[in-house]
Amino acid sequence: MSTTPLTRENSAVVLIDHEVGFSNLVGSHRLAETIGNTVALARTAQVFGLPLVVTAARESDPAGPLYPELKEVLGDHHVIHRAPVFDAFDNEEFAAAIEAAGREKLVMAGIQTDVCLAFTALTALNRGYEVYVVVDASGATTKETHDTAVMRLVQAGAVPVNWLAAASELLRGWVDQPLAPAIGEIVYDNLPPWHHQHVLTASVAELAAKQPGPART
Repeated sequence: MSTTPLTRENSAVVLIDHEVGFSNLVGSHRLAETIGNTVALARTAQVFGLPLVVTAARESDPAGPLYPELKEVLGDHHVIHRAPVFDAFDNEEFAAAIEAAGREKLVMAGIQTDVCLAFTALTALNRGYEVYVVVDASGATTKETHDTAVMRLVQAGAVPVNWLAAASELLRGWVDQPLAPAIGEIVYDNLPPWHHQHVLTASVAELAAKQPGPART
């Protein structure tokens, strides 16, 4: 298991099968959480300029198109549409895209955790990549199946993370980081309590600044 940090130079983000046809099948997380975290991960990749490999089934297949929220963020970013194979590496275009990215660390999320994500991640590990499984941007039919799949991947050598941990590892801190405002915007959009806490802190600081100082004797 890798202990060296994620950086802009060594990391790529991989999104697998975040499709509307799976929306009613994901029971391990609330759908809104899965969508929000997936979008946050994609935006994080864009902010840091990381290679972003997105794959899904053909839109005519039962799983249907990508989450519309993700599709909006991706814009005209290329999506690798593949036949219904579980391991995305069985698709030559996907395998070539991963190789072309030229990064040793793959930050991966997908639906379902126990099938397409797991099989693709295991192949990535077998090919020598360091795999980071973004557990809160993935999902399965039940919490048990999701957790079991994550345990399987961890035992195989993958690193479990959430999207915010991955973004924070890439950012390294809030001070003297030019990309901090952009990551902060993603955090505020996806985690309202963080935004509210910031507003509260700023309000208290503003109020304190207006108070008269102690009387001098």
